Amino acid sequence: MKIVLASNNQGKLVELQTMFSPLGCTLVRQSDLGVPEAPEPHRTFVENALAKARNAARHTDLPALADDAGLCVDAFGGLPGVDTAYYATQFGYAKSDDNNVRALLEQMRNLDNRRAAMVSTLVAVRSADDPEPLIAVGRVVGQIAREPAGSNGFGFDPVMWIPEFGQTFAQLPVEVKNANSHRGRAARAMVALMRDNWLS
Repeated sequence: MKIVLASNNQGKLVELQTMFSPLGCTLVRQSDLGVPEAPEPHRTFVENALAKARNAARHTDLPALADDAGLCVDAFGGLPGVDTAYYATQFGYAKSDDNNVRALLEQMRNLDNRRAAMVSTLVAVRSADDPEPLIAVGRVVGQIAREPAGSNGFGFDPVMWIPEFGQTFAQLPVEVKNANSHRGRAARAMVALMRDNWLS
């Protein structure tokens, strides 16, 4: 089964393709099929992921999978949340993972409450108008480290310190990170949902 991934992020494609391999499906990035990016006007991960999945399905007539993920920092009332990818831009930096990390560490410099969650919400639809989208959420709680560590992963992985491992996500071997990350948890739940609802 071919599924369009409603993302242009190569890191996300590689990560999710590995996680979805048990289903024997192939994920194809929407940009490789000429799908324009969907507007993401919503304030929740699930609404944005659903909008992206429906957009990709509408343009390709294929089942679609979308991921909306972000960092929710307790000291900021859960923000940046759905604005995670653009976090650095509100502080005058260009949009990039490195600038996001730099801006976050600057904003948290004098804060002792460093608790944060990485959240991934996956939504899958069989068609653009699927009345029964599949929804899976993965969440990992940790602490924002005071400086980046590790070179695996992307996004906020170098500063997301996970107490159970005593390391940041970026310090963990890829297979350990994938098995325990917010996206890994959401993907496992989604694979089970697809198997039960689409393939059985």
